[in-house]
Amino acid sequence: MKLFLCLLIACLTSLFAGTPPAAASDAAGLYQEHCAACHGERRLGGIGPALLPENLERLRQPEALRVIREGRTATQMPGFGDKLSNAEAQQLVELIYAPVVPAPLWGEREIRTSHIVDRQAAALPARPAAALAGVDPLNLFVVVETGDHHVSLLDGDKLERLHRFPSRYALHGGPKFSPDGRFVYFASRDGWISKFDLYHFVVVAEIRAGLNTRNAAVSGDGKWVMVGNYLPHSLVVLDAADLSLVKIIPTVDASGKKTSRVSAVYDAAPRKSFVAALKDVPEAWEISYDTQAPPIATGLVHDFQYMEGAFTPAMFNPRRILLQDYLDDFFFTRSYDEILGSSRSASKGQVIHLDVRRKIADLDLPGMPHLASGITWNWRDAEGRQRTVMASPNLNEGVVSVIDLETYQTVKQIRTLGPGFFMRSHENSRYAFTDSMMSKEHRNTLQAIDKTTLEVVGQIRAEPGQTLAHVEFTRDGRYALASLWEMDGALVVIDSRTLREVKRIPARKPVGKYNVWNKISRSEGTSH
Repeated sequence: MKLFLCLLIACLTSLFAGTPPAAASDAAGLYQEHCAACHGERRLGGIGPALLPENLERLRQPEALRVIREGRTATQMPGFGDKLSNAEAQQLVELIYAPVVPAPLWGEREIRTSHIVDRQAAALPARPAAALAGVDPLNLFVVVETGDHHVSLLDGDKLERLHRFPSRYALHGGPKFSPDGRFVYFASRDGWISKFDLYHFVVVAEIRAGLNTRNAAVSGDGKWVMVGNYLPHSLVVLDAADLSLVKIIPTVDASGKKTSRVSAVYDAAPRKSFVAALKDVPEAWEISYDTQAPPIATGLVHDFQYMEGAFTPAMFNPRRILLQDYLDDFFFTRSYDEILGSSRSASKGQVIHLDVRRKIADLDLPGMPHLASGITWNWRDAEGRQRTVMASPNLNEGVVSVIDLETYQTVKQIRTLGPGFFMRSHENSRYAFTDSMMSKEHRNTLQAIDKTTLEVVGQIRAEPGQTLAHVEFTRDGRYALASLWEMDGALVVIDSRTLREVKRIPARKPVGKYNVWNKISRSEGTSH
């Protein structure tokens, strides 16, 4: 271990050509003590993102210094102002803005070499095994427990654990399901994609698609998995059957000069496409998986009807939407023709029409909306007119924004106890639940919003200092399960009619839970 640490310090020292060796060594030691557990020993990412110059272009060094000292809102990044002097914090800034030498590579050869397939598991029959006798496989919950990196499967009818198995390190972005609900796909922060058979409780295949991964999406036809990476800057297409590599799509802007991290990628099933947002360039991409999709014009076109000009096939090639601002996350309207997006630094959101490929409206969204966690429902206004509204929590303010999806006007800003991260409901429930997990004082409290009156009408509390967040409903909407986000935590089962706690199921820091039916049916109370 001592030899390894010495070699690591020597390697990091080489990053500072003009820096005295002692200062570089000090920075390496500080990084290992305070940063490596979350950001990786070589700064390639782990629970936290990669800390490399190409990933920090939107963060100026003085702001990076402030983040190190004060922490970062809406993340797990704490402040180190009480542990580091100004000089030590500055040394860390200089380190993370210096390139890693040699530069990390993860291309086709590395991806293919990492591929693992269990051929016996892949040959299992397409019917539930004996362990699921009497269980509705579409009412299973997949529970991600990051406390000890495990996943639990719950029977949504009996509200009991059926199975528990180890996962890859730091699962992120929410698991995604095959259209029939048989398979679940996990993405880990360090790039591993895993395919798990819910009928037989077995891992079918795995592959490492990147070094630092944002999230993954499964196509509406169940044939493809698309992975969005922070490092390298790419989208990766996998065959959903065995997770074999199909294509790597470098995320390069329209000029061909700048690359970008992928901030989000989701499936737009009615359009037979994936939609991706790029974190470092103001572009959104639509990538078709429809073999009949018309080709994409890539240059001068003399005649579209007769295809005279420069075209490329649409299949797995990006159709670009050029924007004025970045997208850090986004939300689909019910038609999937528009996305509602925003950047973390913008004062307004934007509505982007995917067919005309441009922004068509602004959204009045204060603070830092978390649109990826938005939900929709049908609501009647004071004149009795039925409208479809979208509601989004806010990472920086105690407010839930309710937007009319016909006019894109704000219906109401619902005040809450504090900044929240997740919001959930169900078509059979009158309530929408939101947390205040970004609040120091109220992170132990869930609030229930009446979807008719748009008023906060109830609270569910854990012990002071604990975190209660991320609600998911049973298939029928009868019960809501919330995560007691502690190492010795639990799934708190709530009666969705009375708002009373029914029971607790022990779990190790259960950060999220996902009901198979609600996900594959795209329930109006569930995000992507």
